[in-house]
Amino acid sequence: MASSCPRTLAGGGAVVPAAALLLGVLLVLRVVAPSAAAVAVAGGCDNLTAGFVQVELPEGNFVVQSPYDVPENQRYSYDVATGVRTFWVYADDKPFNTVTATNPRTEVRLTGHDYSSGVWQFQGYGYVPSGTSGTSVMQIHNEDAGARATTLMLHVYNGTLRHYSGAAVEDNIYDRWFRLNVVHDVGASTVAVYVDGGGAPRLVVNVTPSALHYFKFGVYVQHYNVSPRVESRWRNITVYTKPN
Repeated sequence: MASSCPRTLAGGGAVVPAAALLLGVLLVLRVVAPSAAAVAVAGGCDNLTAGFVQVELPEGNFVVQSPYDVPENQRYSYDVATGVRTFWVYADDKPFNTVTATNPRTEVRLTGHDYSSGVWQFQGYGYVPSGTSGTSVMQIHNEDAGARATTLMLHVYNGTLRHYSGAAVEDNIYDRWFRLNVVHDVGASTVAVYVDGGGAPRLVVNVTPSALHYFKFGVYVQHYNVSPRVESRWRNITVYTKPN
C-alpha cells in the first residue's frame, strides 16, 4: 500500500499521494507552504527532522548557568552513562551572576550555534517531576540587551506546559518523559511546538523578529505559582537546521 505521508520537496512544497484524491484520479498536487515550520507539519509521520541537517553539539557547547554562590554540582548533574542532565534550583536562590537581577535558574545555554536567519529546530526528551511549578523549562533567547529577551518560553504550572503563562501546550506533563520539538522559521517569524511526535503542532505562534537567537533548557524560576524547588531532566538534546 502506498504511504499516506506527504513527501517534502526541496523547494518547500509537499506532494500529496494520488491515492488520497477523490475518484482515484492519478494526480500530483503541489502545495507551496507559507513557511518551513508548516513544511515540518507536512513532513509529519513522526519525522519532524526530515529535510533538516543535524549540527554538531560537543559537550563544550553545553554551558551551564546556575546560582553564583553555590558549586554547580549542587544544582546540576550530568550522568554520562544515561545521558540525563538534571537541573534544579530553589525559589530563594541567587541569580547566575552578580550583575543581573533575574530570577534563580539552572539552565544550559547552547553555544556555538547562535543564529539570525534560516530555519532551526530543537529536539530533546524532557521530564518534569510532580510538584515543580512556576518555571521555564525551555526557551529561545534573543540577543543580550535586545528589545525583547525571548522569542519563546515554555513554562510549567501545576502539571501543564504553557506558552509563557498563557496557552496550554500539553497537560499532564508530570512524571513522564516527553519529546519536545521546537521549529523556529526566522524568515517567516513563526515558531511551532510539538510534543511526542509529528502530526499537528500543539502550538504555532507568530513572533517578533530579533537580531540573534539561541536555545536554552533547564529550569528558570518565574513569577507566580512557584514551588519552593523546581526541577527538570533532559536527554538526547539535538539541534537541526534546514539547508537553504
